[in-house]
Amino acid sequence: MLIVSEAEIAGLITPEAAFAAVEATFAAMARGEAYNFPVVREALGEGRQYGFKSGLDRVGTLLGVKAGGYFPGNAAKGIINHQSTVFLFDPETGIPTAMVGGGLLTALRTAAASAISIDRLARTDARVLGIVGAGHQAGFQLRAAARVRRFERVVAWNLHPEMLPKLGAVATELGLPFEAVTLERLGAEADVIITITSSPAASLMDAHVKTGTHLACMGTDTKGKQEVEPALLARARLFTDEVAQSVTIGEAQHAIAAGLIVEGDITPIGAVIAGLAPGRQSEGEITLFDGTGVGLQDLAVADAAVRLAVEKGVAVSVTI
Repeated sequence: MLIVSEAEIAGLITPEAAFAAVEATFAAMARGEAYNFPVVREALGEGRQYGFKSGLDRVGTLLGVKAGGYFPGNAAKGIINHQSTVFLFDPETGIPTAMVGGGLLTALRTAAASAISIDRLARTDARVLGIVGAGHQAGFQLRAAARVRRFERVVAWNLHPEMLPKLGAVATELGLPFEAVTLERLGAEADVIITITSSPAASLMDAHVKTGTHLACMGTDTKGKQEVEPALLARARLFTDEVAQSVTIGEAQHAIAAGLIVEGDITPIGAVIAGLAPGRQSEGEITLFDGTGVGLQDLAVADAAVRLAVEKGVAVSVTI
């Protein structure tokens, strides 16, 4: 079995490589060549979450699982709140083939998914990026979004405003003016909005969002989490990474429960990528991507990391 440590990932996987791997995975899912297994997710108390995401890609010959979760007390200990490890197996024999540090990979694949949705669904003339949230993942989201649209400025809101300067520093690094604003201003000015929080209740309301906006809702991946008002989903054209997860643990769970939408209202983003379904159909419509995070994303980027680690001689081989 090969081991690729967390410390090696930054030198192996670029944001561009993550984008390509995730986009190919979404398309494979839409063509029926790959599928995810049901998510196991458990609350451990005190805000801690732990679970497993797994799947099989028949064409890419990938079988594996990501184990990990969210541990909000980690920041005080000087480590990131999200912790995970990806395990790959030979799909023919079940023999473990690799163990890969999943922290940075998770951040890169999550940012890649929202960037893919922006690339495929946002208006081409989108110039103002709005970000709701300023945690560890927010900077990755900003960098990935800036690669697919020529934004001219960034507006942001966070429940704890003292965290926003760190995100502002990323915007400055990218040469983008940055301003902390109210949610009302953010929704009125932003052409693209990324929500990336771990909120248990909606912060972005339907009334905040103007016509023609694209939203990438990336924080809701567990039953009970919620970032936006359900009425907003009823007003938007809906897309997701996987419909089954969207309606059970994603942002759509709340609109489904309220009877505002049905499962058939949601289109897999992979179908747009594969040319099986249309993306944005008018300049005025609101599009919303419910990014729940699927196991196949993790397997794809982990597999790419392993291949590069072997090429560069940094993968450690062990016998188990």
